[in-house]
Amino acid sequence: MQKDKITHSILIVDDDEAILKSLACFFEDCGYHVLEACNGREGLDVFKVKRPELVFTDLLMPEMDGLEFICAIKDLCPETPVIVISGIGVVADAIKAVKLGAWDYITKPIHDLDELGIIAKRALETVELRQEVTSLRKQILTGQLSNPAAFSGIITNDESMKRIFRYVEAIAHTSQPVLICGPTGTGKELIACALHTASERKGHFVAVNVGGLDDLVFSDTLFGHVRGAYTGADRQRGGLIAQAADGSLFLDEIGELNDASQIKLLRLLQEQEYFQLGSDTPQKTTARIIAATNQDLRSLIDAGKFRQDLFYRLCTHQVQVPSLVARKGDIPLLLETFVAEAAASMHRKPPTIPPELPRYLGTYDFPGNVRELKSMAYDAVACHSRGTLAKESFIQAIGGRKLSAPAETALNTCIDSINDEEDRLPTLKEAEEALIRKALERSGGNQGVAARYLGITRQGLNKILNRKKRSESP
Repeated sequence: MQKDKITHSILIVDDDEAILKSLACFFEDCGYHVLEACNGREGLDVFKVKRPELVFTDLLMPEMDGLEFICAIKDLCPETPVIVISGIGVVADAIKAVKLGAWDYITKPIHDLDELGIIAKRALETVELRQEVTSLRKQILTGQLSNPAAFSGIITNDESMKRIFRYVEAIAHTSQPVLICGPTGTGKELIACALHTASERKGHFVAVNVGGLDDLVFSDTLFGHVRGAYTGADRQRGGLIAQAADGSLFLDEIGELNDASQIKLLRLLQEQEYFQLGSDTPQKTTARIIAATNQDLRSLIDAGKFRQDLFYRLCTHQVQVPSLVARKGDIPLLLETFVAEAAASMHRKPPTIPPELPRYLGTYDFPGNVRELKSMAYDAVACHSRGTLAKESFIQAIGGRKLSAPAETALNTCIDSINDEEDRLPTLKEAEEALIRKALERSGGNQGVAARYLGITRQGLNKILNRKKRSESP
């Protein structure tokens, strides 16, 4: 059965052919691409051409010994970890090698090859973390993105979103999982796509919503099955994890996974391997896992609905996407973009957006976030005939909403600001004046928008204001 394409490469240098072949077979079984050399000179030539990500080397070799080889590697690429495999009698030389820049050393004879696998994995993870820190430092110092095109699909001028972009770019080239959290409709999948693009991974971006899937469907969708795995499985089928080889697998609604599926996902993250349904042969994977949720996973952990060990595996890197309410400054830009997109999809000329509309939309809490605003814009353009874009479609979408708890709190605060005395409500006149003042503040002095806030017509608001002026004049 064919394995996914390998990404990490290892160079093994040893003049003992038995040890060389043994280590090569072991690391190939672990899923690495293995390069071999029988002495330091040959190893250096291979390194210059192939640039492997990790090097294992013996010390006592003909033509070029291990110490000289390590110095040459460090001159060419100081970031590449070199692990020394030394005999018991040359431990002192192994310590010299560490001083020259070797990452670690292990003594012969090697009784447990799994120990080498752990060392290799940790060395590669350390390199990735160092690269991430370097990238983060660069982002902090310059404030610029190296690949802004990767984020071109996300419409924003918000500084908090730009900070997310810089962080995403900094972690893009690591292979560690990423957890993207945020309310529904905020664009978590767009962030995942941008992460994949910025990573420059060779494979595809594959997305699946795992919310509500039972364990059988989850396993079959991700891992695939062999022929005869269950009734109706008349031929072998590769899963999405195979399609995402050398790419990214995006798992949306991760908080809704059942316990059995969580265990399988945990194994995938820990061991980078999985089993197809009906097979006892493990398959290696090189896909990076990106998960997303609109739920509070810590609360689910406390309720016993989400595994704590899986959570910590997923959140090696975590991105919190803000709600639209937290980035209200983006509403005019998003509205203009969505109206233009909607008009283009309907082969129409984009209508003019009334200047007060973005301010009016800024008073809404948008439970559906950016996705809800986009739906509003498309619906308004579909109903539009000519002239300026009508506000009625937006007003209808927003107007049917009940007073939210935050709005009730705001009203109570407004009442409290009128009179601090206990057990006394403000008079209707006082309440009316306070509400009108607040509406005019929020609308930037636009009486039409303020009237909409108050649920009255503009003419009605004008009458109240004129009456107030007459009562105040001497």
